Amino acid sequence: MKRISDKRLLAQVAREGSTLSGAARRDFLKKGIAVAAGTVAAGTVAAETEEGGTLKVGEWSRRLGRGVVTVPYGSPSRFESHVVRRNVPWLTADAVSSVSFTPLHELSGIITPNGLVFERYHAGVPEIPPEEHRLLIHGMVERPLVLTMEDIVKLPSESVIRFLECPANGGMEWRGAQMEASQFTHGMLSCCEWTGVPLAVLLEEAGAKPGAKWLLAEGADGAAMTRSIPMEKALDDALVVYAQNGERLRPEQGYPLRLLNPGWEGNTSVKWLRRLKAGDSPWHHREETSKYTDLMEDGKARRFTWVMEANSVILSPCPEKPWSGARKGLTEISGLAWSGRGRITAVDVSADGGANWRRATLKGMVLPKCLTRFALPYEWRGGNLLLQSRATDETGYVQPTLAQLREVRGVESIYHKNAIQTWGVEDSGAVRNVQIS
Repeated sequence: MKRISDKRLLAQVAREGSTLSGAARRDFLKKGIAVAAGTVAAGTVAAETEEGGTLKVGEWSRRLGRGVVTVPYGSPSRFESHVVRRNVPWLTADAVSSVSFTPLHELSGIITPNGLVFERYHAGVPEIPPEEHRLLIHGMVERPLVLTMEDIVKLPSESVIRFLECPANGGMEWRGAQMEASQFTHGMLSCCEWTGVPLAVLLEEAGAKPGAKWLLAEGADGAAMTRSIPMEKALDDALVVYAQNGERLRPEQGYPLRLLNPGWEGNTSVKWLRRLKAGDSPWHHREETSKYTDLMEDGKARRFTWVMEANSVILSPCPEKPWSGARKGLTEISGLAWSGRGRITAVDVSADGGANWRRATLKGMVLPKCLTRFALPYEWRGGNLLLQSRATDETGYVQPTLAQLREVRGVESIYHKNAIQTWGVEDSGAVRNVQIS
């Protein structure tokens, strides 16, 4: 076989090509590339390397690829077409008031691509021309404002990386293990870089009155989605967002404008934001009935439980990424942890259902109210395992077991299920969703 690095041929292509110009140069280079590729491959499936090994030479190495701007926006490789959001058809009566799930198990790092951020709608996705959109700030303010998108993007902005989670994430698992996929047990969760104007800046511009203790946030969708936000949160870290991961919001994420309340229930981060009304109570003028509540075992309900508690999930392995067929020996157990209370400070991993724990390594950036990667080297020689991860945040809060959570909350709730997740790994490497007491 011909060696891959034919230095004389490549030097000739470079030397002779440099003396030409225009169409002649382009034609020469095309021929040179074709000759070089043909010399390398010569119709074979492998070629020798300088070190004596072999390297597969595919058809893609023997022809030119597509040119620039063939796909003006760009798209994932067709070999990644399986990495998509999915829904559970029986979960809701209609898709316009439903949810899709992020494929967490297929992602790397902590940033969720815009096209994979989970969706939650109450009346479908409105298509709003940005030049027609307005944000009204009124109520208990000195100077009511009506702002265009052009007005908003000219104001001082901030960019932060924060997770966004639906409070019903994992809600189908309260009574028992039901979904054989991490995408469905934990996929109402994403993490992005968000860019927008601090809500505090807008309230200062409008002159919020001292008696204003709450904001009513309203969306421009068909449901006129509304939520009451305490003024303390509005003045702390809330953002009025117009960009996500470096580009303008996508329609399903609130284009052209949304509210972001970092670390809080995703439903408080009202999308398609069109109105902020300052008032002295959470239900001023009876414009909002309530927010999501958490039903307790005794029939009472918790309310104003905005903060998303510390949580974690192992994503390698998981039902969609088993160890079946994998080479036994040294591997890595890895996943994600997060907390609406602040930074993750530790993640422990157990292979025996919580009897023994080992401290995992936190990888990459560790930011407040943000997804955090963790990993633990593990020597797997087969045998059954009960894999768990347990997160601790900077407030000292420790992710509870399912038994601990049920003891306090019962099984009637839908929201805030942040119990330790258990994956049962079989000797074959297959992974199942299991619950242990």
